[in-house]
Amino acid sequence: MKRRISPREAKRMMQRMGLSMGGVPDVQEVLIRTATKEIIVQNPEVAILEMQGQKIFQVTGGKIAEKKIEKAITIPEEDVQLVAQQAKVNLDEARAALEQTKGNLAQAILLLTQT
Repeated sequence: MKRRISPREAKRMMQRMGLSMGGVPDVQEVLIRTATKEIIVQNPEVAILEMQGQKIFQVTGGKIAEKKIEKAITIPEEDVQLVAQQAKVNLDEARAALEQTKGNLAQAILLLTQT
């Protein structure tokens, strides 16, 4: 027959081994961001285990949602000026066309001149 360890005994054993554990109250969401997506955990339980100066976060439960991250592109001002000049439009229209075509100069000029 296995002997059950009471929570009090477990806490003492953890302290002897240099471990401490606590919870984070009132967590509404946890966000994990990678290079290509975000993982959102709604209403999770979060526990922190501290061992030898390191913190380990344990996230359990909750509703999980994933969303892809679209990287924002930076459009050089020279590109905006070139498209505006070639398509004979103002800088704002050129910038909008470049954003729509994800920075492709030729596509932006075609987009602006075909209308």
